Amino acid sequence: MTDSPYTYPLTCLAAFFGGAINAIAGGGTLLTFPSLLALLSPVGANATSTLALLPGSLASVWGYRREIEKARERLKWLLPPSFLGGIIGAFAVTRFPERVFASLVPWLLLVASVLLVLQRPLARWIGAHPHEAPKPATLAAIVFFQFLVGIYGGYFGAGIGILMLSSLAFMGIPDIHEMNGVKSILASTMNGISALIFAVEGKVVWQYAIPMALASIAGGYMAARVARNLPAARVRTAVIVIGFGVAGYSFYKRFFAGA
Repeated sequence: MTDSPYTYPLTCLAAFFGGAINAIAGGGTLLTFPSLLALLSPVGANATSTLALLPGSLASVWGYRREIEKARERLKWLLPPSFLGGIIGAFAVTRFPERVFASLVPWLLLVASVLLVLQRPLARWIGAHPHEAPKPATLAAIVFFQFLVGIYGGYFGAGIGILMLSSLAFMGIPDIHEMNGVKSILASTMNGISALIFAVEGKVVWQYAIPMALASIAGGYMAARVARNLPAARVRTAVIVIGFGVAGYSFYKRFFAGA
């Protein structure tokens, strides 16, 4: 498709808001991927979207740097499965049709959003408490879940932030700001390795990726700075609303658009 005068402004706008949404909750891929799909093949749009949003995730990591410092002990458990899963997911892009994972996106986002709503009673039920390390069985389940999220993140990645927030709540992390910081660095890990693989394999379309990356930096950093200065209860509510909104949009695009 030939670029129109609106191509770059619209794709950069999608990247700006995608970076902002990723900093708060997740789901920014559902803005950038469709905007690129009108211009590129599915694999090219996926790879370009992943690289475009990576700098925004890194910018939000810097915005949450103080919160991340508090969670260093938990990160040592979650970084390795994120990295390994991202590698597996990225290599799977060239071997499996994108529709396989895309068909799961609405259901994954819906389940994650429901888990966020029910997090507090569920945490009490399994015996997880803020400021306390999770029980060994709970920790093992979270690490395995993070590995699966890493695979999904490397493959497609829409809503990985929402999925991670639903599990991080059970790690004893005391508030949503710290969870957002941990989520940002984990997302950067899996997206970083997958973006590297996509770039080496020549799947990234740089003429779109570079300007979108700059826009995502602005969106990610701005949202992280704003969010960390808001009351935790408001941010948690915003995360839940975004989660259900992204899930609803994904259901519509998957099952009703064009029907």
